[in-house]
Amino acid sequence: MTEPLFNMLFLCTHNSARSILAEALLNHWARGRVKAFSAGSHPRAEVNPLALQALRAREISVRGLHSKAWDLFATPKAPRLAVVITVCDSAAGEICPIWPGGPIKAHWGVEEPSLLAQGKSPDETLNAFISVLEKLQRRVRLFLDLPLENMDSAGLKMELDRIGKQH
Repeated sequence: MTEPLFNMLFLCTHNSARSILAEALLNHWARGRVKAFSAGSHPRAEVNPLALQALRAREISVRGLHSKAWDLFATPKAPRLAVVITVCDSAAGEICPIWPGGPIKAHWGVEEPSLLAQGKSPDETLNAFISVLEKLQRRVRLFLDLPLENMDSAGLKMELDRIGKQH
């Protein structure tokens, strides 16, 4: 397998659902073309089990997924990031670490699935997670359809912002 074109980091506050879903989706669909990671400003002790269940329902690997702090990606030994994408509004509003290399930043805000599922049946709760997964999947697919090999930073930033506005 060849080296990925670049590395991307998906951020949300707790790194327990949305950023985990985005990481898994991009790594699944990119097939090594791009490498995704995820992290949170205040990571939870574990990934939300419903996020993992939603991924398994779509036959997407959950191997190696775990909550981690975004500080891990601001060290000299961290993978060099080309793109950092926030997937929750609260993470987008936080002061992020200084990422080595000055990656492109974008926001792909999606709803918190556990909030969408409050007071719902178990099936409706899982469907809330699948709904968020599907929204992120559409964005990941739009991203992977881009001619990434031929894009400059300004063009990539413009496209990332456009994708983030997709519903």
